Amino acid sequence: MPTRLNPYLNFNGNARAAIEFYKTVFGGELTLSTYADGGMPHDPADKDKIMHGQLISTSGYWLMAADSPPGMPFTPGNTMTVSLSGDNEAELRGYWEKLADGGNIMIPLEKAPWGDSFGMLADKFGTPWMINITGAGNA
Repeated sequence: MPTRLNPYLNFNGNARAAIEFYKTVFGGELTLSTYADGGMPHDPADKDKIMHGQLISTSGYWLMAADSPPGMPFTPGNTMTVSLSGDNEAELRGYWEKLADGGNIMIPLEKAPWGDSFGMLADKFGTPWMINITGAGNA
């Protein structure tokens, strides 16, 4: 298997809802392990929280997620952004529309000075996304 760069998103008790939402956006195969499944020490109240979630999209990229363990600081979205880029305009615009639903658009998906279409948003879980459609200068 080649080395991969995988976005790994942390949540504050809603990782299951978030990664299940991303599955509706990107499709693919989702696997989830709770703190109880993983045999990790945990407060019984946290047994159903996600220790590790993995989505392998229909396009072949991976997205991972987990609920932050108790005592670990949680500050959503301030240390990373997930970037999607490519030349499949229909696919990328479809992702944009689904991610924007209930989210906050920071930069509309439209022609950028470099000639591509580009936009930035935070989805309804607070995760920031950038989408760049190569050569799709007509938004």
